[in-house]
Amino acid sequence: MTTLAARLAPVLPDRLVAAAARLVYPRFEPELARLDELCPPQCRTAVDVGGWYGPWTRRLSRRAEHVVTVEPVPRLARLLTSTAPANVRVVQAAASDRPGTARLWLPPGDDGGRGVSSLVRRDIHARALDVRCVTLDGLGLTDVDFVKIDVDGNELAVLRGASGLLARDRPALFVELESRIQPIAPVVDLLTGLGYAGWVLPAGTWHPLRPAALEAHQARTSHVASHGLLRRVLPFAGPRYVNSVLFLPDGRRPGEPAGRRGPASGAVRDHGPHALREAPRP
Repeated sequence: MTTLAARLAPVLPDRLVAAAARLVYPRFEPELARLDELCPPQCRTAVDVGGWYGPWTRRLSRRAEHVVTVEPVPRLARLLTSTAPANVRVVQAAASDRPGTARLWLPPGDDGGRGVSSLVRRDIHARALDVRCVTLDGLGLTDVDFVKIDVDGNELAVLRGASGLLARDRPALFVELESRIQPIAPVVDLLTGLGYAGWVLPAGTWHPLRPAALEAHQARTSHVASHGLLRRVLPFAGPRYVNSVLFLPDGRRPGEPAGRRGPASGAVRDHGPHALREAPRP
């Protein structure tokens, strides 16, 4: 997938590319613009697994007391370290289920800018870097209230490496899940067993996750995933490709503070187990 942004990024200063990515990303991933509904108020520690150019890291740094960003691509980790606010700690490593080293796969000619590097190799990958692996449990984190995970297929290993943290702190989780890369059922089943329930934001309203409906939506709109970032943020860009799920523990709902039980936020619709709503078919 060669895009205009991918072609321009190597000839532009990294800081300019990062600033542009941070500017347009809330249109690409609208959940980021509604961070107050994902990340609890007075968030103590937030974790950004797969930092890329830092759109989530920068927004989280304004909301959380501490942010820990895990990024395996050396160039991107160095960029994040040099530009991140003072309350951000950058860990140059890949998050997984055990410490050590592993091969990080990238497309040909890509140095990480496309944001599709992964420990799980697929057909777009052609070369690899040896990178350090860490577990979230092994990073010595405390008081974790929010974790974002974007690792292109390695989600299950990241979550298994955070089992202690999930049991202890019960953070909100924002996880990218793409059935074209890996089945989503194992992640959903793992988190359901830990007392988490999923929510998706297909338009302006949160809906409880139905895995089969999300997979069907992704199959219908898979062509959108091949479009570049710039094309997908333009007005009238076409249907949105939903590939991220907010998982909340213990009966919490989007926009509801941790530990609170009561009426749902006005942004939540809960009249049926709808993951994505479709117009009635004739």
